[in-house]
Amino acid sequence: MAKRLGEVGLEDLYRAGGSTISIKEATHMYQAIAASKASDPDPRRVWKEVVSRKVLKPWHPHHLHQLVYYSVYANWDVSINGPPLYWFPSLDESKITNLGRIMEIHGPKLLGTSYKDPIESFSLFQKFSVQHPETYWSIVLEELSIVFHSSPSCILDNSKKLEPSGAWLPGAVLNVAECCLLPSTHPTKEDNSCALVWREEGRDDLDVNRMTLKELREQVMVVANAVDATFSKGDAIAIDMPMTVSAVVIYLGIILAGCVAVSIADSFAAKEIATRLRVSNAKAIFTQDFILRGGRKFSLYSRVVEADPFKAIVLPVSGNSVGIELRKQDVSWKEFLSIANQRPRSNHYSPVYRPIDSTINILFSSGTTGEPKAIPWTQLSPIRCSADGWAHNDIRAGDVYCWPTNLGWVMGPVVLFTCFLNGATLALYHGSPSGRGFGKFIQDAGVTVLGTVPSLVKTWKSSNCLEGLDWTKIKCFATTGEASNADDDLWLSSKSYYKPVLECCGGTELSSAYIQGSLLQPQAFGTFSTAAMTAGFVILDEHGHPYPDDKACVGEVGLLPLYLGATNRLLNADHEKVYFEGMPMHNGMNSIYSMKVKNIQTTNDHGAP
Repeated sequence: MAKRLGEVGLEDLYRAGGSTISIKEATHMYQAIAASKASDPDPRRVWKEVVSRKVLKPWHPHHLHQLVYYSVYANWDVSINGPPLYWFPSLDESKITNLGRIMEIHGPKLLGTSYKDPIESFSLFQKFSVQHPETYWSIVLEELSIVFHSSPSCILDNSKKLEPSGAWLPGAVLNVAECCLLPSTHPTKEDNSCALVWREEGRDDLDVNRMTLKELREQVMVVANAVDATFSKGDAIAIDMPMTVSAVVIYLGIILAGCVAVSIADSFAAKEIATRLRVSNAKAIFTQDFILRGGRKFSLYSRVVEADPFKAIVLPVSGNSVGIELRKQDVSWKEFLSIANQRPRSNHYSPVYRPIDSTINILFSSGTTGEPKAIPWTQLSPIRCSADGWAHNDIRAGDVYCWPTNLGWVMGPVVLFTCFLNGATLALYHGSPSGRGFGKFIQDAGVTVLGTVPSLVKTWKSSNCLEGLDWTKIKCFATTGEASNADDDLWLSSKSYYKPVLECCGGTELSSAYIQGSLLQPQAFGTFSTAAMTAGFVILDEHGHPYPDDKACVGEVGLLPLYLGATNRLLNADHEKVYFEGMPMHNGMNSIYSMKVKNIQTTNDHGAP
């Protein structure tokens, strides 16, 4: 059992600090903590004061952070008070967040006298966004780098009852890849803005590489020209390789040329690759000869060949030439690009404009319980995920966003579009994220928002590989994919003077998360704090009846179906049967979109002190 704060003495702090603090520093820390407690004994206020004074430093041993945090909350009763809070938004900073800014502008008009400020009125504004999604999206669309070739006739046409998620932006025509590549005034994106920053594993002592928006656009257009000359509009083309700069260029080039990207994770065995190629009817696949990890080469092309694709375009993991013999029907990356060079202006391309509901990407569920579901993303999907990143993670021009992932998983396209449609820089590490090299890249690239999975955080913590590195430019972390460990998140948050670790949970089918954290709410480790903007859901008991909103409960999530970005079909399964069959009606809606998530637990919101 943790000591109570009053039982923690100067000697305890000094011992826990090890060689990182002197007795003088320990004394100062002891006095600061005592002063925090004397001013207000509420543990939340004590911890808030400790953090605001920066009593604990990122380089202090985790044992010292544990000693202070757990002693502050030693008498905290979770069953009565809810989970202990570790991060608290400030009113001044809340007003300059993306969401807080538009709340200050539109809140008084939309909420009337009920509107107070972005923190106090956040939950009310979130509920408003669920009840009036057309109003919310009309505001947020102006904040994103979205340019319509033909404007939509309205925000939402809900007259088509056969589309439970609604017909969003009907009549709109665009190319969302073009939106990623064009300069804009709001958000601020200029041709010389940094679009990508990256580093190769093993080159940790070299400067990071940077690519401007203009350079990215020209490279994407070269690929689009080659795709246009080789394939037909609407063809499905797979990508099976690490999420490198080249993978990003290929992905955008496929979409710019009016084709469909098929996302396949580079970790899959040949059988899994073959299934995804067959289901998507892919005409070709982009891949690498090898994957480099920890200085070792692992063959990727041989696995892809075993899956028997029609055609493979093969990139070298290093250098200019592939290091393996190719099949007769396959071509090297260099040969493929030479097709574009036969055109007069290889780095210029007129985008293929398509309706808003056209498929741009085929992603897949994990397939752990059978054949993976083939989930088509339309041009609404990037709007959804980039808007949620804008609202919940406060992604904006000037941010550097890194999330080690792969285009074969949903977070790959999510982080890509979130960066480019918000004017942020996408940070990529060409190598394993589990070691010091990745940590140094985060430091050197000036990453401001870092996405993780809990198992990766546990690896960093247990290996102590980040010792001596500076992550204090990070303004928030994000995490998904697994259940978080509170102590691991305590360790992670401490690396940036206790910036928030925002939880998110969603699905490929939604293009985003339906439950998240928010920078306008206090945060507790390993917990969600809000439904996503415009996302409404209920918690169902064992009989399918919804619990009251203010009741602490455990149950299954039923997501209300009116949701921009949610898929309305599957390529290889009955969408209605998978997501709606057997779900109850709620408030007159035809059905509830089931996320099939069991044992969601809610607690009463006790808020900030």
